[in-house]
Amino acid sequence: MPTYQVDFSNAAYRQFAKLPQEMKARVAPAIQALRDDPRPAGVKRLPGPSGAWRIRVGIYRVVYMIEDDHLVILVVRIGPRRDVYRGL
Repeated sequence: MPTYQVDFSNAAYRQFAKLPQEMKARVAPAIQALRDDPRPAGVKRLPGPSGAWRIRVGIYRVVYMIEDDHLVILVVRIGPRRDVYRGL
């Protein structure tokens, strides 16, 4: 299976930088694991035209897009469940 490249949107990069240190330590490996398996167990496709996917890391969610033809995963949002889905 090919390895995907993980990119962050500017907003997702800022959101990751603001996470508490202990949450960064949990979120970073979950995002890196997407390189080998972009659709791991527990992943959900979000409804709507965006085609986004999400994984859970505790109370936080990582929302991302998969571009299979270019082998790229674009992380678009990282945040607590109550905020991350607004405006998608």
